[in-house]
Amino acid sequence: MEDTPAAYAHPEALVSTSWLAQHLNDPTLRIIESNEDILLYDTGHIPGAVHIDWRADLNDQLIRDYIDPEHFAALCAKHGITPETTVVFYGDKSNWWACYAFWVFQLFGHKNAKMLNGGRAKWIADGHPLTRDVPHPAPTTYPVPPERQDAKIRAFYADTLAHMHAGLPLVDVRSPKEFSGETTHMPEYPQEGVLRGGHIPGAKSVPWATAANPDGTFKDAASLRHIYTENLGLKPDDTIVAYCRIGERSSHTWFVLKYLLGYENVRNYDGSWTEWGNMVRSPVEKS
Repeated sequence: MEDTPAAYAHPEALVSTSWLAQHLNDPTLRIIESNEDILLYDTGHIPGAVHIDWRADLNDQLIRDYIDPEHFAALCAKHGITPETTVVFYGDKSNWWACYAFWVFQLFGHKNAKMLNGGRAKWIADGHPLTRDVPHPAPTTYPVPPERQDAKIRAFYADTLAHMHAGLPLVDVRSPKEFSGETTHMPEYPQEGVLRGGHIPGAKSVPWATAANPDGTFKDAASLRHIYTENLGLKPDDTIVAYCRIGERSSHTWFVLKYLLGYENVRNYDGSWTEWGNMVRSPVEKS
């Protein structure tokens, strides 16, 4: 199911598989695959797509943080991307990691960015081709961004703690069992467990998957408004922080809130529960 594009707050941020199939040879476009499974790209990918590894390419390899502006510029230049290039992200897991990569690109102010609705699975389900041919775009010169714009769309621990004390909206997008504290991680991710289970006091549980259809596409605008505006009670001028365990699932919800529903003040707490649940004296609730 695909929504009427105009119904979303920013319909230009989302493209369908049929649209992308018609623009595969557009020289102003760069398709980026970013997956949880970093080996998946090599088994076949959308023709012309380059691979950005969320761990090796977007994260600092020494400390827990993202790359700096110099490394971001080098990454873009390597893949033939300029500030004017429109980048289209897609990947596995209903676009968890593609949304994460999209979010990181926004930290550096790359505005010409879109998500492929439904990601890799929808592309395949719709009968579009994959290839193992690896593209080698001509390198470009990408100006080094003046700064990484963390303050606009990223929340750190101290920010989130202050947000909690102020009683502002916190959206926990993890599974219900993670939220309640019954488990400290998803069954398939034991390496990302924490010392304490539960949730940030005052947070509301809205699992990321409530925003997705069974085929991985985003739900229509009316359904999303029902989830977040009517049921959760979010107001247009709210300042919102979303979190999960390491920031990938909450990137998906961040994209929904900011681009599909138009909430302007949304930040992703990428430290999420692997930081909060391990931090000495962090306040925790269970339910």
